[in-house]
Amino acid sequence: MTDTVSNGGAFPPGLLVSAPASGTGKTTVMLGLLRALSDDGLTVQPFKSGPDYIDPAFHRAATGRASFNLDTWAMGEALFATIAAQACGTDICVAEGSMGLFDGVATRGRSGFGSSAETARRMAWPVVLVLDVGGQAQSAAATALGFARYDEGLPFAGVILNRVASPRHERLTRLGMERAGLPVLGALPRRGDLTLPERHLGLVQAVEHPDLDAAIAGYAAFLRAHVDLSAIRAAARGTAAGGAGSLPKPPAQRIALAQDAAFSFTYPHLLEGWRAAGAEILPFSPLGDEPPDPSADLVWLPGGYPELHAGRLSAAARFRDGLRRHAETRPVHGECGGYMALGQVLIDKDGVRHEMAGLLGLVTSYEKRKFHLGYRRAVLRAPMPGQTAGAALRGHEFHYSTILEQPDEALADVADADGNPVPETGSRRGHVTGTFFHLIAGEDT
Repeated sequence: MTDTVSNGGAFPPGLLVSAPASGTGKTTVMLGLLRALSDDGLTVQPFKSGPDYIDPAFHRAATGRASFNLDTWAMGEALFATIAAQACGTDICVAEGSMGLFDGVATRGRSGFGSSAETARRMAWPVVLVLDVGGQAQSAAATALGFARYDEGLPFAGVILNRVASPRHERLTRLGMERAGLPVLGALPRRGDLTLPERHLGLVQAVEHPDLDAAIAGYAAFLRAHVDLSAIRAAARGTAAGGAGSLPKPPAQRIALAQDAAFSFTYPHLLEGWRAAGAEILPFSPLGDEPPDPSADLVWLPGGYPELHAGRLSAAARFRDGLRRHAETRPVHGECGGYMALGQVLIDKDGVRHEMAGLLGLVTSYEKRKFHLGYRRAVLRAPMPGQTAGAALRGHEFHYSTILEQPDEALADVADADGNPVPETGSRRGHVTGTFFHLIAGEDT
């Protein structure tokens, strides 16, 4: 499989797969649909609506193509259009929604509130609603009808009934949908084995799944047996998102990027922008005790799951020594998990203290978990790689760790989507910076 995208040719039609809420099986449906369409000979461009860095890796495994996030809260219209344009020259777009279809924040961001419905409306992609019909029959149509009519400007393709208990259950549920005038695109029987393993940030990472390709092939076969793929393809519509601008510029020419099971959460549009501008990305594995390339201009530690590998990171002497040597003269930046790894100590869920790189004084703990989730707007007090002091950035925070000590100078003034200050301001010391939020875009894009 390849990881390339084309931006030449016509813009293809598309669909957005969504649901009334999380946990309804939409990711399983999405992966099966991506693989089934690919197996039919289509070049499928996947997208993810909203700030998620786990699902795109699964999409890539299903299609062989990089999957990109589209976000109406964090992205300006030009960047949104530029990312959408990565689909040019493909046959069909399939986007996966986040949470429930209309779920967003209370305060408008760059061009919206961040809901999946906004993404579908912007792209004119009809919505395929995955509906868990467990415990109901005709009543499911009332829910589906509400979603179809809640926003009259939103194109609606139809519903896929999920977790159907029996042929009788399916017949009754279809009767309700027929009365409501809603197309049924498929009915998936209840199967307990069609689930993806999860952990505290959602799904396990794609690279950690024991047999991901076989699992996706199984999802595709299941969908092919119970979903009308021809009707789904016929429902695809859409339009180009408007004039395109440019992807985010790289923060340096030669970027040593940590990439392994502990550090893997980097938004695909950032990497694509860095590469498109000619930057060299030099991957290395802290878990493999690899130091960053000594010729790199910048070391970037993305988010991930350092708390699951804290003992190995603490023992990775070559990695830490190389990181410290680099930081003496050149910049190092960490996001979320990478930020914690740059700190002094990480305390795991069992209360065990693990020494980290010590380039920042940060001490974080998972012993008493606290959920931090939401969009972030940061105004930098000092420069960070690729950004000047005073720059306004948009990002997203998603972790369970608690700050016990943060003795260094704050990197930014950070607020949530509604403008309320948050205490996770990031840190800076010498050439080293770190943030708990994952950067999505600067406000100049």
